[in-house]
Amino acid sequence: MTAPRQDPLRDPRFFTDPYPTYDRLRESCPVRRIPTGSGGHHSFLITGHAEAREAFTDPRLSKDTARFFADRPSNRDLHPAVSRNMLASDPPAHTRHRRVATPLFTTGRVRALRPFITRVVEDLTATWHPGKEIDLVAELAVPLPVTVVCELLGVPEPDRRPLAAWSHDLFDATDTARIDAASHRIGDYLTRLLTTPHTDSGSDALPSFLHACDQGGLDQDEVVSLAVLLLVAGHETTTHFLGNAVLALLRHPEAFDRLRRDPDLIPGALDELLRYDSPVSVATFRHSIEDLRVGGVDIPSGFPVLIAPGAANRDPAAFPDPDRLDLDRDAGGHLSFGHGIHRCPGAPLARAEAEIALRTLLTRFPHTRLAVPADSLTWRRTRLTRGLAALPLVLA
Repeated sequence: MTAPRQDPLRDPRFFTDPYPTYDRLRESCPVRRIPTGSGGHHSFLITGHAEAREAFTDPRLSKDTARFFADRPSNRDLHPAVSRNMLASDPPAHTRHRRVATPLFTTGRVRALRPFITRVVEDLTATWHPGKEIDLVAELAVPLPVTVVCELLGVPEPDRRPLAAWSHDLFDATDTARIDAASHRIGDYLTRLLTTPHTDSGSDALPSFLHACDQGGLDQDEVVSLAVLLLVAGHETTTHFLGNAVLALLRHPEAFDRLRRDPDLIPGALDELLRYDSPVSVATFRHSIEDLRVGGVDIPSGFPVLIAPGAANRDPAAFPDPDRLDLDRDAGGHLSFGHGIHRCPGAPLARAEAEIALRTLLTRFPHTRLAVPADSLTWRRTRLTRGLAALPLVLA
């Protein structure tokens, strides 16, 4: 297996449309070594569906980022709450964090949140009318999940907009200094919020979150790191999920029309929309702590391993004719929320937000169209997530 000379995930064409690159890499070898950045370093990239599922559950692939970088020089300056969260840990630390996070997103908890989510969508779309041009990303896909997660954490309303901006910067992979600065703004803000005594605000969200953390045995630093993760991961991926889904439907008018005519089909369509254009292109960092073999390929100990749900979801071995949006497909095996012990605990909430937002758009504005040619849309330049910088629409 020969590694490419350059990192294929940094090609500008990859950010616009990663799927030809993924197809090429998967067809040649679904587990392969690729260059990472400069300096002659390499990672292993997993693009096959079966191989990705296997890797997601292999305990020899560690998520403990601090362990990997302990003896490696770095000029990065991430806030500890960002660099040492639940997504960057292994059991037993991960288990304790997960025990606190999971109850926040149970089916019953999300069901109780649905009226609030509906009110938020109604408020955000209150001034929309046929003929109006809107940016779905800025006007709905960003503020909706931010508002919901901030409500869960008890973040005061005036502070929500700057938090959303800092979270956006945290995913700006083209500028490490900006990323590091944003991490400190988020970490410092949530440290103050979670450690400063508050007068009664009329909401029990923050006290409930702090009580759950206390019952789960989390120390102060761990409480802040969990809050950071819920804020950032809880809204960034949902933003892209909604934007990608709307664009996919607009580019497939028959699917759009089918859901418009029967909005009750929307919940069942979400898995296929997630599979077709995953908001998570490459999963967060893993590294091998032992020699292992995945998909017939030997991975030595001590290497970064990148699992690409965006590629695995288009693997024809798992999903025949994968480049076709098929609302009748059984897409429940998609990997957009991950797999195994690190599967996204907020998946039920993300699905509820997307369902309610899509239902509102399709029922109130059933003839909405793109305001610009699809090939002129701008995509965020990060390989971790896949999402649009803006989605201009004409409501109708």
